[in-house]
Amino acid sequence: MKKLQSIFLSLFASDFLVIIFAIFLSILNIIFYDRVKYWDQLILFNIIVIGFVILLAHLDKKFNHPFWTQLHYWYIVPLIFLSFKELYFMVEPIRQVDYDKILIAIDRFIFGQDPTKILYHISTPVLTELLQITYGMFFFLPLILAVDLMLKNRMEAVKFEIFLIVYGFFLSYIGYFLVPAIGPRFTLYNFRNINAELPGLFLTNYIREILNVGESITAKTLNPTALVQRDVFPSGHTEMTLLVMYLSVKFKTKTKYFFLPVGTLLIFSTVYLRYHYAIDVIGGIAFMIFAVWSGKKIYNWWMNITNNPKFEFNKY
Repeated sequence: MKKLQSIFLSLFASDFLVIIFAIFLSILNIIFYDRVKYWDQLILFNIIVIGFVILLAHLDKKFNHPFWTQLHYWYIVPLIFLSFKELYFMVEPIRQVDYDKILIAIDRFIFGQDPTKILYHISTPVLTELLQITYGMFFFLPLILAVDLMLKNRMEAVKFEIFLIVYGFFLSYIGYFLVPAIGPRFTLYNFRNINAELPGLFLTNYIREILNVGESITAKTLNPTALVQRDVFPSGHTEMTLLVMYLSVKFKTKTKYFFLPVGTLLIFSTVYLRYHYAIDVIGGIAFMIFAVWSGKKIYNWWMNITNNPKFEFNKY
C-alpha cells in the first residue's frame, strides 16, 4: 500500500491528466467498438501510455537522475501528437456527422459573409508567406516557453505550464468530439486549388504539405474531405497560442515580447489561411478562458492531495 501511495505521489498533475484522458478514450473505444475499426489496438495503446507514465514518474522519483527527470518533462510532446492521431480513428466513425454548415451559418450571421472571403481581399504572397510560416510555428511556442523557464530554473512554473498546455489540448480534443468539422478549405473552397488561389513565396507550399500530412492527407489524396481529421472547433491553434501568451505575461518572461506579436499573427492566420471559421477562433478564446479558470483549480486540487504547496504565479 505504501509503495502504491509513493507511486501516486510521484505523479505530476500533467501525468494525472494523461492517465484520465487515456481512460476516457479507452471507455469510448469500448462503448463504440462496433464503429471504431482499431478499437482494441487503441485501448492497448492507452494501457501502454498509462503504464509508461506511471513507470516514468516512479523512476524519476526513485533515481532523481537528469535523464529520467527530463524525460518526465518532455515525454508529453510526442504523446500530445499521438493522442491527436488517436482521435483520427475515433471522431468521424463515432459521430458520423460534420457541423460545418452550422459553423458557416454562424459566421455569416455574425459577419454578413464568410470571413475567409473578406480576408481574401487583403491577401498578397508576402502576407501569405508570413502567416503560413507563423501558423507552422504553433507547435514550437509551448516548447520555447518551457525551455525559457527551465533555463531560469523555474521548474515549478514549468510544471504548471506543462499541465495547463496538456489540459488545453485535451479540452480541444473533447471539442472535436462535440463539434466535428473539417473547415473552410474543404467546404467553401476546392482544397486542391489553395496553392494557386492563396500563393506564398518560398516556403508556403512546403509548410502546407507538412501540416496536411499531420492531418492524414496529402496533395495526392483522392478524397481529402472524407479522410481529413475532424479538428476545427474549437481552434486549438487559437486556444493554445493564447495560453502561451497568457503564461508568458503572468510569468513575466521576456519571451512575451516575442509571443504577443507572433501569437496575434498566428491567430489571425487561422482564418486567413482557411484552416478555420471565425467562430472556431471565438470558440478557441472561450476554451482558453475556461482552461485558465478551471485549470488552476484542478492543479491546486492535485497539489493538495499530493501534499505539495499550491501554485501561485507570484511565487514562481
